[in-house]
Amino acid sequence: MVTLSKPMIEQFLVKPSKPNTSPLVIPDIPLIDLSKPESKHHLVKACQDFGFFKVVNHGVPTKFINELEAEAVKFFSSSLANKEKFGPPNPFGYGNKSIGRNGDVGWVEYLLLNAKPESDYPENFQGIVNDYVTSVKTMACEILELLADELKLQPRNVFSKLLKDEQSDSVFRVNHYPPCPEFQETKKNGQKLVGFGEHTDPQIISVLRSNNTSGLEISLRDGSWMCVPPDPESFFINVGDSLQVMTNGRFKSVKHRVVANGTKSRLSMIYFGGPPLSEKIAPLPSLMQGEEDSLYKEFTWFEYKKSAFNSRLSDNRLGLFEKIVAS
Repeated sequence: MVTLSKPMIEQFLVKPSKPNTSPLVIPDIPLIDLSKPESKHHLVKACQDFGFFKVVNHGVPTKFINELEAEAVKFFSSSLANKEKFGPPNPFGYGNKSIGRNGDVGWVEYLLLNAKPESDYPENFQGIVNDYVTSVKTMACEILELLADELKLQPRNVFSKLLKDEQSDSVFRVNHYPPCPEFQETKKNGQKLVGFGEHTDPQIISVLRSNNTSGLEISLRDGSWMCVPPDPESFFINVGDSLQVMTNGRFKSVKHRVVANGTKSRLSMIYFGGPPLSEKIAPLPSLMQGEEDSLYKEFTWFEYKKSAFNSRLSDNRLGLFEKIVAS
């Protein structure tokens, strides 16, 4: 359990939304059955309207999910001294409360791991993480190829090949949001305990699964925050910044955050599918219609990753790479 030496709970609190920022209509999160032929149509619509959706019949074995969750629970339940053997993150390893290097904090402890099979993991994680990541990556590539099919892109692996490349810069993260007795004692005025601050994911696609504790919230277009009900049997998919650029803004990279529960532990596992560092990211010419202008400057994944890591979580990271189009 994470404890504060001298409770400084204020740094983890976020003020409640203003009354006029509550959504007038709470939309349904798109639910997509990957076994259905019409799924590719629904996938594209979800990427355009939300940038976020839930998938079932995903093909990831329950055995891999349960084994990874059990090992993660065991690791985060161990002593702080044991966990800190694998930290601080540089960039991979164990981290606690500090997120990145630019002052962001959250009520969270985590393991950030390289998604490559030969990477260095804590004891007992190696085979379990490899099995899980391989299966989740397969699902992510299937989704990307279905999207390409519906967009009539050739070749159909125009997105998925970036994840399958041996040099793919993909990462895997396990987050643990522990109970916080101090928050329960000071809870007032509708304030929320920030587990992971608002941000978008810079990669191409993110695949998330959590236990049955709530906390994930997504930002709707009107600026309000919507709570995502947990579903440990399903996976949630985020469009990343890079996919937004490659589709010239057709797909939306959704801003999201995690609000820690305070009373119950939340465990989440996220695969971030990224391209090789040298890959050039730009709108696909085959998607550009007529005189359509590119909304973004071309950049390499290395350039964007470096820029993102030098920014705060809540910064508009793509803003630096947007083109100013004359009207």
